[in-house]
Amino acid sequence: MIIATAPFIAGHRVVETKGQVFGLVVRSRGLGGNLMAGLRSIAGGEIHEYTSLLEDTRRQAIDRMVQNAAMVGANAVISMRFDSSELAGTMSEIVAYGTAVVVEADAGAAQPGE
Repeated sequence: MIIATAPFIAGHRVVETKGQVFGLVVRSRGLGGNLMAGLRSIAGGEIHEYTSLLEDTRRQAIDRMVQNAAMVGANAVISMRFDSSELAGTMSEIVAYGTAVVVEADAGAAQPGE
């Protein structure tokens, strides 16, 4: 599945628009992770526990979005974006969303490697 943040994919043309698709994940850190993150925040700098949590959550949100796009018959997602928010002060919500489309190679456009 091709995923692009742009509204087009170089060397391809959209032949069918399937509609909006998304992948939603809500996660929270366990008590131990929150305790370690709290201690790290005192000293300042990157809080690796939360960085890891959000990276994993974004990957899972993309995977869910791709599954939804495949279910509607798409082979690509264009204009992909992330949105995030906090719920109840302890949970992070990540949404990956975009437009599911069917693309095919455009014979008139230069293809990668040419």
